[in-house]
Amino acid sequence: MTAAAPRWALESVPELLAGAGKRPLAVFLDYDGTLAPIVPHYDDAWLPEETRSAVAALARLVPVAVVSGRDLADVRVRVGVDGVVYAGSHGLEIETPAGVHEVAPEARVALASATSDLEAVLPRAPGVLLEPKRHGVAVHWRMADPSVLPAVRRAVDSVLARHPSLRLYEGRRVLELQPDVVWDKGHAVRHLLQAATTGTVRSWALYVGDDRTDEDAFGALAADGTGIVVWDAPRATSASWWLRDPAEVTELLRRITAALGG
Repeated sequence: MTAAAPRWALESVPELLAGAGKRPLAVFLDYDGTLAPIVPHYDDAWLPEETRSAVAALARLVPVAVVSGRDLADVRVRVGVDGVVYAGSHGLEIETPAGVHEVAPEARVALASATSDLEAVLPRAPGVLLEPKRHGVAVHWRMADPSVLPAVRRAVDSVLARHPSLRLYEGRRVLELQPDVVWDKGHAVRHLLQAATTGTVRSWALYVGDDRTDEDAFGALAADGTGIVVWDAPRATSASWWLRDPAEVTELLRRITAALGG
């Protein structure tokens, strides 16, 4: 948790950017709840055209990466901006001009088995959705009656117990099984910052995200950047700044672009 209460990021963009000093800026963005609004069904979360334009304009000036819990191929299609680096599955799969960096590909066997197990034991309740991924399997319950959550948790816990090579991530009304490896969005951001470094000057990162998995990135930045949390109500966070919703994220991207002379 940050030492001081986060400040509204739109109140002083020059001060926000001043944290970089003379270091080159790099911008990292989550997708769901950050660039695209949260919607009842995950398949319906498409990027507003004005947000796509804002991302593209900023990416012409500084390195921009989208770091999502979605599969790499999925988030690449949904954002659809050339020149942006894409990281899927919470950073387990990263695509850069140098190629694809993949973490724990051997876990796909366990994930396929866990997906089959979840299909067998999850409650057949309206609104409970199973999303298989290359590097994970997610159980969404956003559209379900909250009374079904205990049964969903029991089902997920029972499958996790049978697959010790996996771990549980909990997000906004989603439970996800992923490879149990020392890697998360924080490690992904550090990896990308290192890749972006030329000479001895490391880039300074601005990371915008809304979920618990984004806290891993906020915490990993330390002296190399700052976090902006997107929230509808204050909560414990390691971010130093906040925004209300994806519309404010789009406005922030526009203001950063303008401040950089774009």
